[in-house]
Amino acid sequence: MSQADIDASEAPLMDHLIELRRRLIYCVIGFFLAFVLSFAFSTQIFNILVKPFEWGTGASARLIQTELLGFFMVKLKIGFFGALFITFPLIAIQIYRFVAPGLYNNERNAFRPYLVATPIFFLLGACLVFFFLLPVAIKFFYSLIEGTGGDGQLPVELMPDVRSYLDFVMMLILAFGLCFQLPVILTLLGQIGVLSYDQLRSGRKFAIVGVFVVAAVLTPPDPISQIAMAVPLMALYEVSVQAVRFLEKRRAAAAAKAEAEEAKSG
Repeated sequence: MSQADIDASEAPLMDHLIELRRRLIYCVIGFFLAFVLSFAFSTQIFNILVKPFEWGTGASARLIQTELLGFFMVKLKIGFFGALFITFPLIAIQIYRFVAPGLYNNERNAFRPYLVATPIFFLLGACLVFFFLLPVAIKFFYSLIEGTGGDGQLPVELMPDVRSYLDFVMMLILAFGLCFQLPVILTLLGQIGVLSYDQLRSGRKFAIVGVFVVAAVLTPPDPISQIAMAVPLMALYEVSVQAVRFLEKRRAAAAAKAEAEEAKSG
C-alpha cells in the first residue's frame, strides 16, 4: 500500500457528490436513449418475445388484447425492459468508476472481471428461459388444453392476453438473469474474504433448500419450470464453491511466496 494509493482514496465530500451526480446523469441519459431505441423497435422486439409461445403451441395459437390501450402499454413495457437490459452494463461501469478512486490498485484489478461476468451470466439466464424453459412450460400447459373438446366436453381455446403474456415472459427473464448472478456474488464475497470455501461447503444443504424455495416462488407452479431453475442454480452454486476454493489456494500461495521472499531478503 503506497502513499499515492492512500492519497488517491481520499477526497472531499463535495467532490464525491459532484462525481455521483455526473455518474447518475450518464446513467439517466443512457437509459433514456435506450428507451427511445427500444420503444421504436418495440413491435419487432415483441415479435421475438412471442417466439417461445409459437414454439410451444404451434402456428394455430393466438394472443388477444382486451383493452384499447393494451398494446401501447405493452410497447412502453418493452421500451422500459429493453432500456434496462441495454443500459445494465453502462450502469455497472458507472458504479465501478464512482467507487474506483476509493479502491487500491489490487482491489480495482480484482473487481474488473466481475464487470464482464455480470452481464454474461445475466444473458445466460435469459437465454435459458427463452430457448428452453418457456417453450417447454408452454408446450406442457398447452397439451393439457389440447385434450379438451372431445366426447361432449366443452372445447377450450388458448388465447392469452398480450399484456399477461409479456409480464410473464419479462418476469421469468429478469428472475433467471438475477439468479444467475449467484456465482458472481459468491465469488466476489470470497474474493474480499467475506465467505470462505469451508462456509460454502458446509452450507450446501441450506443452499439446496434455498434454491428450491426460490425456484418455487419465481417460476410457474409446475415441476418442470421449478426443476429447470433449481438444477442450473445448484450447478452455479457448485461452480462458486470451487471458484472460491481456487481463490483461497491462489491467495495462500501468494502469501507463502511473499513470506519466502521476505525471509530470503532478511
